[in-house]
Amino acid sequence: MNKPVLFCYDGSDGSRSALRAAAELVTHPAEAVVSLVRAGSFLTDVPNEGEIDEQEAASAKRIAEEGAAGARGRGYDASARIARADVSVVGTIGEIAEEIDARLIVCGQRGRGAIRSALLGSVSHGLSSHAQRPVLIVPNDAG
Repeated sequence: MNKPVLFCYDGSDGSRSALRAAAELVTHPAEAVVSLVRAGSFLTDVPNEGEIDEQEAASAKRIAEEGAAGARGRGYDASARIARADVSVVGTIGEIAEEIDARLIVCGQRGRGAIRSALLGSVSHGLSSHAQRPVLIVPNDAG
């Protein structure tokens, strides 16, 4: 199989655990894309929106590059990618998976608990329900 693995990576312990666990399960060498998908900012009073967007993009790129380096260290031919989710993080991840023809989407859990997940949403739960590709969801303490 020459299709890439799509890692959902945000720098959290859950995303790091997912990268470690998948490295043990997915045959190498393999191509991978490490993607950080972020939703819009929660800021309401923005003095210089362009400057904040540039800072957020630079931070996101740094985190995605960190994840790609971790994947390369585990035998993947990995590249970093960032994307802004204008409607839904889960939907944007699905679009990226379709675009790169991913064979697998790998996602960690943040361990938010039922109430926080209900209020803030859960990417891993959304992917398990709506993804059109196989999804590996790695528990927070795995890997």
